Amino acid sequence: MKVLGISGSPRAQATEYILNEALNQLSEKGFETIMWTARAKDIEFCAHCDYCLENKECVIQDDMQKLYTLLTEADGIIIATPVYNGGVSAQIKTVMDRCRAPVAWDRKFFKGKVGMGITVGGDRAGGQELALMQIHTFYILNGMIPVSGGFFGANLGATFWSKDTLEGGKQDEEGFRSLKKTLKKFAEALKEREVHGGKTHE
Repeated sequence: MKVLGISGSPRAQATEYILNEALNQLSEKGFETIMWTARAKDIEFCAHCDYCLENKECVIQDDMQKLYTLLTEADGIIIATPVYNGGVSAQIKTVMDRCRAPVAWDRKFFKGKVGMGITVGGDRAGGQELALMQIHTFYILNGMIPVSGGFFGANLGATFWSKDTLEGGKQDEEGFRSLKKTLKKFAEALKEREVHGGKTHE
């Protein structure tokens, strides 16, 4: 089972570090993992030009092309984002918008894939759960299976308080507890997907 981690931070700071830690834990459980970061990538905004609807490809040829391939191969997707103005980063929002193209050439492109979210805020209550809701909304709209950590500590997913520093992210014990709970549910959902041959219940 392949898991793709997408980091939406423009900096090599807490978000990227935490996502890498999550992927390492999944690797130890036997999953094949790969991380793609928006940092230093050339990604243009979606212009909603409808070129993809008519031509089954995105008119913009940039670093999203590699991500499309990785998304195709992934059984599970983890979107990790810093929290900007109470929501996901501009980079993650652009990635989400540009995913209109693969859905245009295959309406079931994302169907049945398992998704979870990681959000990292500079403040203790800086909009982490609002950003997670944006991530889950993307998953739901595209027919994916959104996974949270469940009750008591990880209701919508993994949330971190970085204090705007890499060290703050590394030291957030409560954040790592929420990550552990969410990864457990995520791994269980992936294994169920494997049992059913990559198919969801109709």
